Amino acid sequence: MLLAQLERMNGETMARDVETARQVTAKIYHLIQTQEKSGKEVMSKGSSGMEVILASLENTRDVPTTLNILYILSELLTVGRGRRVGVFVSKGGTGILFQILIGASKELPPSEELMLQLHSVLAKVGPKDRKFGVKARLSGALNVTVNLTKQNLQNTKLLLPCLQVLRVYSTNSVNAISLGKNGVVEIMFKIVSPYSKKNTSLLKVALDALGALLKSKTNARRAVDGGHVHILLALYQDWHRNDTRHRHMLIRKGLLVCLRNITNIKLGRKAFIDADGMRILYNSSSECLPVRTLDPLVNTSSLIMRKCFPKNRLPLPTIKSAFHYQLPHTPAAGPVAQLYSQPPGVDDVVDESDNEETDADTENDTENEEDEKDQNTANDDIETDLNKLHPKKNPGRPFEELRVYERFFLELSEDFQGYNFESSKSASTTSSSFSSSSASNRSSRPIIVPTAQALSPKHTHTLSSQEDCNPTKGQPPLPAPTAPTPAPSLTPLELDTIHLTKDQDKKEEAHIPFPDARTTLPSLARPPSQGQMIEQDLTNVFECISLEQEGALNSGEGGRGLKQDGSPVNATRHIQSPLLLGGIATRRVGGGSGSNLGSECGSEGAEDEGGEGSVLEVPDTALLLPLHDPDLYVEMVKGTHSVPQYAEVAYPDYFGHVPPTFREPLQERVYGVQRSKIFQDIERLIHPNDIVDKVVYDLDIPSCPVVEDDGESLKFNSQFESGNLRKAVQVRKYEYDLVLNSDINSNHYHQWFYFEVSGMRVGATYRFNIINSEKSNSQFNYGMQVLMYSVQEAISGKPRWVRTGTDICYYKNHFARSSIAAGGQKGKSYYTMTFSTSFSHKDDVCYFAYHYPYTYSTLKMHLSKLEAYRTPHIYLRQDVLCETLGGNSCPFLTITAMPESNSNDHICQFRNRPLIFLSARVHPGETNASWVMKGTLEFLMGSSPLAGSLRESYIFKIVPMLNPDGVVNGNHRCSLSGEDLNRQWQNPNLELHPTIYHTKSLLQYLAHIQRAPLVYCDYHGHSRKKNVFMYGCSVKETVWQSNISATSSDLQEDLGYRALPKILSQIAPAFSMGSCSFVVERSKESTARVVVWREIGVQRSYTMESTLCGCDQGKYKGLQIGTRELEEMGAQFCVALLRLKRLTGLRNHQHLLDLESDIIGPHTKVVSSSSTTYVMEEDEPSFLEAIDYSAESGDEDGEPETEHVTELPENPDHPEQLSDSETNHRE
Repeated sequence: MLLAQLERMNGETMARDVETARQVTAKIYHLIQTQEKSGKEVMSKGSSGMEVILASLENTRDVPTTLNILYILSELLTVGRGRRVGVFVSKGGTGILFQILIGASKELPPSEELMLQLHSVLAKVGPKDRKFGVKARLSGALNVTVNLTKQNLQNTKLLLPCLQVLRVYSTNSVNAISLGKNGVVEIMFKIVSPYSKKNTSLLKVALDALGALLKSKTNARRAVDGGHVHILLALYQDWHRNDTRHRHMLIRKGLLVCLRNITNIKLGRKAFIDADGMRILYNSSSECLPVRTLDPLVNTSSLIMRKCFPKNRLPLPTIKSAFHYQLPHTPAAGPVAQLYSQPPGVDDVVDESDNEETDADTENDTENEEDEKDQNTANDDIETDLNKLHPKKNPGRPFEELRVYERFFLELSEDFQGYNFESSKSASTTSSSFSSSSASNRSSRPIIVPTAQALSPKHTHTLSSQEDCNPTKGQPPLPAPTAPTPAPSLTPLELDTIHLTKDQDKKEEAHIPFPDARTTLPSLARPPSQGQMIEQDLTNVFECISLEQEGALNSGEGGRGLKQDGSPVNATRHIQSPLLLGGIATRRVGGGSGSNLGSECGSEGAEDEGGEGSVLEVPDTALLLPLHDPDLYVEMVKGTHSVPQYAEVAYPDYFGHVPPTFREPLQERVYGVQRSKIFQDIERLIHPNDIVDKVVYDLDIPSCPVVEDDGESLKFNSQFESGNLRKAVQVRKYEYDLVLNSDINSNHYHQWFYFEVSGMRVGATYRFNIINSEKSNSQFNYGMQVLMYSVQEAISGKPRWVRTGTDICYYKNHFARSSIAAGGQKGKSYYTMTFSTSFSHKDDVCYFAYHYPYTYSTLKMHLSKLEAYRTPHIYLRQDVLCETLGGNSCPFLTITAMPESNSNDHICQFRNRPLIFLSARVHPGETNASWVMKGTLEFLMGSSPLAGSLRESYIFKIVPMLNPDGVVNGNHRCSLSGEDLNRQWQNPNLELHPTIYHTKSLLQYLAHIQRAPLVYCDYHGHSRKKNVFMYGCSVKETVWQSNISATSSDLQEDLGYRALPKILSQIAPAFSMGSCSFVVERSKESTARVVVWREIGVQRSYTMESTLCGCDQGKYKGLQIGTRELEEMGAQFCVALLRLKRLTGLRNHQHLLDLESDIIGPHTKVVSSSSTTYVMEEDEPSFLEAIDYSAESGDEDGEPETEHVTELPENPDHPEQLSDSETNHRE
């Protein structure tokens, strides 16, 4: 009713009847003040109350009436959670307020109460009106508020709302510059200083306004020029000292925000350091650490200190690899071409003109800069060209060129006419007896224990058997022997059946009788009930190696021994150290000095009084690792070619790895661990005298990478196959900075590491920092640990890699990354992966690795040992596909079942089996791919009925290692060509990418003869996600994820591509269907998966990604992944293929219809701003430790700082996007 009266009075009546207007507005104010429902009625939907009030405000010229209406608005807008303010803004209220403000300012003197109420309402409205700053500037209200502030510096009552409005004005960058020119920055500094606990609310608002103003580069310079950095630091110290009860944390935070914004410019950072800001903030933050509620102060201080920490040069002469390999020719374009065209003398470690003039938009970049680019162009990477999405078989080369590859498919034309099937059947009572020529030769003569000088005959036989069955020389595959031969058993030998004799040369030979009855291979997968017995088995069966001093290498020989009572004994043999290959000059062994290993890693219980070299008891892992043979491994290393010409063998590769029987859970992250590590880094600048800064290992000094010292430092080594550590710098007594080597012919890809450490002190906690990591996030932030292998543990019966390390985290550091290294971007930094560990044994030699190492020589050893698995029922052929750039051969395997007979029907069935084509290890750092491949190979060669059925169902063509050179030389991603081989499939170069060229040619040959594989799968490892999952190719799913329009005929597609991953999700505990994606991306069009799908026409073309970290679902949820689980995955892949055979064998494909719902089911949670590659949600939040550093939590224009500083718990229910700095490098 009152509102209706007010509405009638609008216009001229209000001007005439001033008194009535005052009374009506006073009554409305009283009602709204005293009755909550009155306010609700005014603001209810459909009510014209707000329009009436605003019209009255606009029309009245009477100050008391205006004040009444302002009181009414103030009451109305105080409640309502912003909705009411939104209504007010939408009705044009802001503009009316500015009009009245301009009008009131012209009155002399202006009404103080009116100005007070106007600014109070404006302060409420401002944060919700996005165009508030623009409206204020255009209307002239900006200057009114500034002048009012200048005139009322002592009038606290009026000053507070003025500052509140200025705070909102300042969030607009143009306004901020204008206000700076009008001297507002200086006014703010007058208000906030000197220190006083009076008017703290005023101080808080002034600091917020000042913080917003200082986001402007111009204002930040103005503050620096005015000497205000020193004032801010002094103020912060005063508040820190006097606010003992922490009641004024917001004021302290406000001061830090001002400092944070000033230090966004180079001048500000210099002024901060000159004012001793690092020490001031470091000391104050250290005192705040015990109080959890002060974390926001610690975090902002940490951010400022990290920003102002001078960018250090990476301690390297060049970021190019320490090893040089000259390419036969340089690619015409790309990173390798740039590398070769780089003028000599150019410093590629840091930029010459690194002015670091980075403002908020660059300096305050997130820890996931690359991810931001992806999110800004959400899903731009998805292929939208329908012509490219429809696979078109395109063999690409004339058949005459491809005919040479016929020799790799002899099984497709083999007639077996000269093969005696009856004889082969009588040779074995089971399908698992050995029948290779090498096995028969070995079993008919005594085993010669190898010495330093003599190579065991078994090595030559094994190698010759490989040569004999090498069809690249035009010979057919060797069938099983036609006569029965005794087969050596892999079950543990009875020690009392071994008779020892000594010949005249004092060499001992062990004559091992083999039973007449046929023996079967033990199951490769030990039953769980035996898990607890593995360590006991290892401890009971020993070989002992005596490692002689350098001068005794040519004289020490020995043999095996037995106690007469038949009990287990320690058999000893004297051989050269496994670290040194025969015929190569001796080097240091086990740790950096010239001393013999006996003193470096001798068993604690061994006697070493005579200085003859202590005895190392090393477990005979052959009993538990049928595919491992230490001596054979050494032989394989001798035939491996590396660029650095490695002359050493790492102990873990020599001894082997037996997976631990215990679980290894994902490590829980300790609160504040990253912050404490960053503070330790900052201490380097605060207390420089505590820093040792001593280089202890450096591959850039090729003549002597190990720096001799007085025993106060650890000794490092990485000069062995797959090793990667370029430099080690001792920072403090127990802390080391480690620098990884780039991939050869590259200047980046620092992720894979594998190195040896010795000379440690028992009980001391060592911190290791890998300081030149490049990716913006890592699973090391989400529970992953490094791997460690202890020689002493191996001696005591536990030869194994174990997850280790505490206080693990991954964060941006203060080492500058040059624009050359960062792809042209300036101002980038490297990242640190840090972990701490202690050592349990004196004189130990330990190895650390990114993931379970699997070397090229290990593969050769395993393939050689697989020969022994061949039975008369298994068709196994090992070819050499080609030679790599580095001179290593690329193995190519064919595995299937022998035909039942040489009848036409059986031969026809044999030849017409569908083909399965598998490949692995195109990326050297993804060692887990090799362990999965090992599981696949062992299953395929196994004796189980499933394995037999699988061999009878398919012909397997396998390239187990696509990048031998990269693996050998310790690369993470590239081959010797310096290129990612999984980006070369569209147009591989015969010289630079031979393995890809020939593998693609094999597939092109199969396409030409109409025998394209049923399944192609490339095994990979994934560093950013958990579980095992697949990427495939689907037209329909790609179209669904993009905005392109397509007809129903375009989307016709057999859903069979989903069958294999669906089966895997049902049978393999580590496999996650929810992580799979079948989207085709432009950036992946040159990968194996897409090229084989598009050009060869293989519908089921996959990349299978295995986590490097662990699982977050299924049976292994919460556990880190190990080799047992990876090998199991390889075996489960085989089982899934068998199920796929049964499905595809059915003519009726109705069973696949349920897959339609899966495609749009809950698994594929589409995220509009997801990173381009996967369209699915990632496993982890982008920022494990993120905080909103804006001026105020409600300040929408406040700029969030998302450095990795704040500790926030993971929230698995709401995972954000986990970035991948190389979204194009996932496969």
